[in-house]
Amino acid sequence: MNLNISQVAECLMANQQMLAVAESCTGGWLAKVCTDLPGSSNWFDRGFVTYSNRAKHEMLGVSEETISNFGAVSQQTVEEMVAGVLDNSRAEWAIAISGVAGPEGGSEINPVGSVWIAWMEKNLQEITSKQLFVGDRNQVRQQSGEFALEEFRKLLK
Repeated sequence: MNLNISQVAECLMANQQMLAVAESCTGGWLAKVCTDLPGSSNWFDRGFVTYSNRAKHEMLGVSEETISNFGAVSQQTVEEMVAGVLDNSRAEWAIAISGVAGPEGGSEINPVGSVWIAWMEKNLQEITSKQLFVGDRNQVRQQSGEFALEEFRKLLK
C-alpha cells in the first residue's frame, strides 16, 4: 500500500479540521505516522494508546459491559472507542483500532490478524470495518495502520 499521509493532512487543513486517534493493537503507530509529518500540529490533535481494557474504559468511556459481552476486539468496542475519542478531544474526526496482532491471543472468532477499525466525523454515524491481515506482529500492525489511514483519506475526498 502506498500511503500518502500528506494527502490526509492537506484535506484536513483545507477544511480546518483536526484528527485524533485511539489505538490498541497498533500501539501508537497511527499517531507516529501522523506526527512524522512536519506541521502536523495543524491537523493532528492527539492520540490515545488504550492497550488495556481498563484504559479503554477510563480514557475513552468504553463500557465494561461492552468489553465483557463482546470483547476488546469487536465492532461494539471500536464504535465506543471512536466516539470516546471525539468526546475527549478537540478533533472533528477520529479513528479507532483494536485487533489481535499476534503471535498469540487469537480465537476462533478473532484469529491472529483480526482487526476492527472505526472512523467517525463528529456528530455523524461511525463507519466500521473488520479486516484480516496476514503476517507477523509488526506486519499486522503496519497493515492495520496503513489501511485505517488510506480508508480515512478516501472518506475525506
